Amino acid sequence: MTRWLLLAGAIVCEVSATLALDAAQRNPGWFVLVAAGYLGAFLLLPQVLRRGVPLGVAYGLWGASGVALTAVLSAVLFGDPLTPTMLGGIALIIAGVLVVEIGSQRAERQRAERERASGAAATSPDEIAGAES
Repeated sequence: MTRWLLLAGAIVCEVSATLALDAAQRNPGWFVLVAAGYLGAFLLLPQVLRRGVPLGVAYGLWGASGVALTAVLSAVLFGDPLTPTMLGGIALIIAGVLVVEIGSQRAERQRAERERASGAAATSPDEIAGAES
């Protein structure tokens, strides 16, 4: 659970920094939030990887969530356009992330099964008998 909270934190940091870029154009003081947000995101993301989330999944969720949230929040906060075509693109992003996550879970299960099978093979009765002779 911690790894997903860290990933959510990285996403919030990145989206906050990206949204602050708009305000920083008018008031340079906002660049502090921009720098802090990106720093936070890049400090949290390696922690997610250390906790076992595959890079493709972590980066995919981070990047895709960032794009989708930034598009929606910039429309809400700054009045940027959010057209049906853009919403369709966001739906495709979400679908893509889900497909990557499902593929990652399947690959992890297959890897675990191979490890169990190779561990079981190393302790087969024939190998044990051969080791004793």
